[in-house]
Amino acid sequence: MTQSVVVQGEDMEPNCIGGRITGLKARAVLVDMEEGVLAEILQGPLRQLFSSTQLISDVSGSGNNWAVGHHTYGSVYREQIVDQVRRAAEHCDCLQCFFLIHSMGGGTGSGLGTFVLKLLEEEFPEVCRIVTSVYPTAEDDVITSPYNCVLAMKELTEHADCVLPVDNQSLVDIVGKIQHMSHTGKPSCVIKKNSTIISGQGGWLDQMFSDAFSKEHQLIRADPKHNLYLACALMLRGNVQLSDLRRNIDRLKPTLPFVQWNQEGWKTSLCSVPPVGHTHSLLALANNTCVQFAFGQLRERFVKLYRRKAHLHHYLAVDGMESAGFSEALSCLSDLIQDYTHLECPLMPNAPRLSIAT
Repeated sequence: MTQSVVVQGEDMEPNCIGGRITGLKARAVLVDMEEGVLAEILQGPLRQLFSSTQLISDVSGSGNNWAVGHHTYGSVYREQIVDQVRRAAEHCDCLQCFFLIHSMGGGTGSGLGTFVLKLLEEEFPEVCRIVTSVYPTAEDDVITSPYNCVLAMKELTEHADCVLPVDNQSLVDIVGKIQHMSHTGKPSCVIKKNSTIISGQGGWLDQMFSDAFSKEHQLIRADPKHNLYLACALMLRGNVQLSDLRRNIDRLKPTLPFVQWNQEGWKTSLCSVPPVGHTHSLLALANNTCVQFAFGQLRERFVKLYRRKAHLHHYLAVDGMESAGFSEALSCLSDLIQDYTHLECPLMPNAPRLSIAT
């Protein structure tokens, strides 16, 4: 059977036939310890992108337990995961990066997901590891999700080169906004994967740049304009001039507070090829101190459980899991929050030097 994916757009590549891309396979390995989730993918609209040989699954799942995913399933499926990843990597002419997407609230995504991250560092130490981590909301029905998130964050801090946090509630809000716009007849929108914006199909370029930095278009519930930027990367696609990019940066710069020691912390890229179905799009990636508030709320939920030692026995019953792992993970998260908080403290003025008495 010919593998194909439907695309929209006027410009067709040589491997396109009547708006369909033929012979396209994702260079990916899909892992979940509940086979039903992966079965849905093989039956869904993206089923042509994947084959059963790219899937690794179990039956029972991790029981919303980070320790089961990380220690139990990690050791069981280690060799199979390495083999699958190596096979996928062999198809790459120039392997530049591993891109991981995983959830943080459950046991498999947080536990086995961070095990895979550490495994990639061991097997491919020279290859960059970029991770998109999807955080649950405070009203998540998984009662142990604060444990799973904090335990996973320690591994992310130690083994990831870049982490792009996303929270479920922000995704829900964005989907609701898109549905509202489509029902009211306003210009449709598209979410660019892992971006911090929604770009309008017929929107104005200046508005798109403004939206990139507004709190309504963030993938975490925070307002970056009220906090400090450490660095920001803007990646623009479409029929846009370099002067448009520079003009918008100059326009927005006075409203975006940067740390004192990196006032020019901008990286930009411009690709003339527009995204399919749109005239232009903007991807904005920023390191901003606003994440400290989301992390602080997570720490509070963790401490609320940990103070009562609630559900700890489920984790400590797993081989390889020790009670010290919880305190170490909490300390790691607290240090991360403190690092961001410290950046917002005003720098001390240069104090006069002490003179040596003679």
